[in-house]
Parts: sequence; C-alpha cells; structure tokens
Amino acid sequence: MDPDFEGRVLVIANRLPITIKPDAEGNFDYTMSSGGLVSGLRSLARVVDFKWFGWPGLDVHRNDKDRVRGQLHDQFNAVPIFLQKDLAERHYNGFSNSVLWPLLHRMPEKVGEDGGWSDAYLEVNEIFADNIVPYVEDGDLIWVHDYHLMLLPGILRERLSKKKDLRIGFFLHTPFPSEDYFTILPFREEICRSLLLCDVIGFHTNEYARNFLDSARTVLKDVAKSPHDLHWAGRRVILHGFPIGIEPEEFTQKVQSAEVQKEIAKLEKEFNGQKILLGVDRLDYIKGIPQKVRAFDRFLTAHPEWVGKVTMIQLAIPTRADVPTYQRLREEVEQLIGHVNGKHGTFTHTPIHYLYKSLNPEQLSALYAVSDVCIISSLRDGLNMVSYEYVASQVQRKGVLMMSNYAGAVKLLPSCVAINPWDLPRFAEKIGDVLDMPPEERARRQEENYNVVSKWTSVSWGTSFLNTMITLEIPQTEAPIDRDRIGESSVKDEEAGKLQS
Repeated sequence: MDPDFEGRVLVIANRLPITIKPDAEGNFDYTMSSGGLVSGLRSLARVVDFKWFGWPGLDVHRNDKDRVRGQLHDQFNAVPIFLQKDLAERHYNGFSNSVLWPLLHRMPEKVGEDGGWSDAYLEVNEIFADNIVPYVEDGDLIWVHDYHLMLLPGILRERLSKKKDLRIGFFLHTPFPSEDYFTILPFREEICRSLLLCDVIGFHTNEYARNFLDSARTVLKDVAKSPHDLHWAGRRVILHGFPIGIEPEEFTQKVQSAEVQKEIAKLEKEFNGQKILLGVDRLDYIKGIPQKVRAFDRFLTAHPEWVGKVTMIQLAIPTRADVPTYQRLREEVEQLIGHVNGKHGTFTHTPIHYLYKSLNPEQLSALYAVSDVCIISSLRDGLNMVSYEYVASQVQRKGVLMMSNYAGAVKLLPSCVAINPWDLPRFAEKIGDVLDMPPEERARRQEENYNVVSKWTSVSWGTSFLNTMITLEIPQTEAPIDRDRIGESSVKDEEAGKLQS
C-alpha cells in the first residue's frame, strides 16, 4: 500500500462482511464473515482506515436500527444500509440473480422476468447512495463491489461532484461477457455510463476487461479505447485484470491442526484403498455439476475395473434455495447421482457420496487434504477460489487439479488439467488419465500451481487495486499467466462440445 496515502477507503458491497444473529433475549451477536474480500483487506486494515457499507442481511425492526447501527460502527467501523424485506428480495433474488447473474455468465436462457425487479434494482442503488453520501469526505477512495451495485458509482459521482480528489473504483467478482451477451442486458447504457464514471474498473482477468472495453464502445459509440484504459466524455478510465487470491498459509497451517488431522484419519479409514475425486461447488447452474456426474458415469461404464476403487465426494453448498431454477437444478443433480449409484453401486461400495450442506472449516480442510483429484467443471465462472484452496491444502498429498476451460482461474494456474465440461467423452477419458498420473508429474503440477497461489494472494490483490486508485497508473505487474486456451474457449467450440455430449 502506498505509504504516502493518508485518506480513507470506503468499501461498499451488497452485504456487510458481518453475520448478524438475533438471540432469544432480543440482543444481537456479530461475527466477521470469511471470504476473498474480507481476507484481502484484513491485513491492509492495519494501515488504512476502512469503513464498510452494506445490507446487514436481515430485516431489522425499526426500534432496533439505532442499536444495530451503533454496535456495527463501534465494533467493525461498518455502516448498515437497511432494506425492507420485499425490496431486498426483488433486488437480490430478482434482478441481480435472475437477470444480471445469468447474462454475465452468458446464459440468457436462465433469465427470469418480473416487471418490478428492474425498479427494485434502481431503488436499492439509490438507497445505498442516500446512506453513503453523508459519510464521504474530500480525498476518500470509494471502492464498490460487484454486480448488485453497478449503477451506484454513477449515482455517487453525480451527487458528490463537489468533493475534492474523490476517487471511485469498481470491482466485478463475476465474468464480464462478450459484447453480444452484454447488449442483452437491461440498463446496458446506464451500466456503462455508471462504470465509466469510475477512475478504475477491475476484473478477475484481462479477458473480462477487454470484453468490457469492446462492450462499452459498442453501446455508447463515443468511447475511445487503448489496451488498458479508455476515454469517454473527457475522462480517462483504467481497466485491468486484478485476479483475487487467498492467503494460502491459512490453509496449509489448518491442515496440520489436530482437529483437521482427526477428520483426515476418519476419512482415510472410511475410504481405505480408494482414490477420492472431490467436487466442492455451490449448487448453481454455472458450476456444471450435472456434467461432472455424467462424465464420471461415462468413465465407470468404460472402465468397470475402477468400480470399488474410486469414489467421488460431491459437496453441493445450498444457495438461493427458494428460487425455482435452483430447486429444479437440485432435483436434476440428485436424480443423476441416484442413477449413477444405482447403476454402478454394490453392496459394499457407493460410487458418489453426495452432501447437500455446508461443512465447517475443519471438515472442508480435511476433504481438500485427503482427496487425490479435485474436479471443477464450471460452465462459466469468474475465477473460482476452490481451485486455490485445494492447491494450498495439497502440499503433502500432491493431488491433481482438473479445471474447466470456462473458469477464470484456468488462465492463471499453469499446471491444472484443463477440461471441456461439455465434451463428455474426453472429460471421462481425462478422469482416467489423472487417476493413472505418475507421482512425479503430480508433484510437478502441484509445485507449479502452488507457486502461483502463494504469490497472487488476496492481500496482493487488494494492495494492487487500491494502489492503482491512488496513483491512477496502470499496474506494471501482469497476472501470472492470463492465457487464452486457443480453440477451447470460444462460443463456437462450446456449442460443438454440447453436441458431443
């Protein structure tokens, strides 16, 4: 972090990074959440004055609002932005996750419709601005996060036009689609104008930054672009890939803890003599869980000699469980797994162990550490932190990471085994290749991936973005690889892969 910077950083996200639970006596318990954003800024908070803004995640009664507001300020330097339950629902599960989410992931067929969702999205962005403006001082850095608040930077810039040396940054934690998908988006002109009123716009990869450059030029027409910035209405805006990371030592140390070693011993006893394939995914249609299950089914059908010698453990973390699209996905996944277990199972062996739940950190760490292969089969994914967590947890076992060509992290981790989740024959074939991979190759791949994970951490991500906001200079350090896998990541090849399945 630039040592000469003496200002404040206002961090704005849809949700506060704090879990709030009311107890039976009418009091509130507060705990800091985990995650990339929180861990990425934790170390920086020692030298920078952070103030958090966001929805507290629950509908607080009006009589309790002042108390919650004061406690969050005193304990976390956080400002809650209260929303009525119905408005929060229409903004979050409505427009944000039923319109923006599928379009950003290039899945227009998943888009839902409701006449009130777009109004709710605009209203919530305005309410956030209402609550933030009174706190802003000259010289502040305002850092807005993610697709829930894409109209907020423009609203703030217009309302705060008289503030001196005010800088606004925006970071998108999802992919940014190519222009043919972006032009489907509602509010596409307003979204472009809002983001172009930032000083810095960050994406997970430079590919997503290039997509936004092309989209902005198509939508607004009067945008001039260069490789890492653009010019619009007399403004220069920096765009760049800032791949988020983790703090790997947290995972390597956790594996050595007594609690995790105890969990590892249980798993090794239960799956003695078997290879373990691991899937850790939110139960979201972007994660490609059905494709993974079908590929495993195809592998066992082609290689019956592996039945009883390999087990897939699929952790499906519940998300948006009250949305019909996600309810149908759960039914599909569970029917597929039942089919595979019925087809390939024996009296003493279950091919797929399926968990529809969240695990505590010790249990998850043990799963990472004990598995031989981790399979990430996303159909579209901004980056994917599971890949980083798995690599950081595999220092001893040297497990192999299989990752979809459509996950952002495949361009950053040099030695994962890349897969096309739509191409089931080759996907199934690569499962066999990985299970038979020689120990020396497993070790080489693990070392190369770990070198990236240990260098491109969450702290380096946060530092790089904030320093870019302070200096308004394009970062000199590029992402570690950020490569395009020629011939496997285009829409044309994606459709061809679907036909092969």
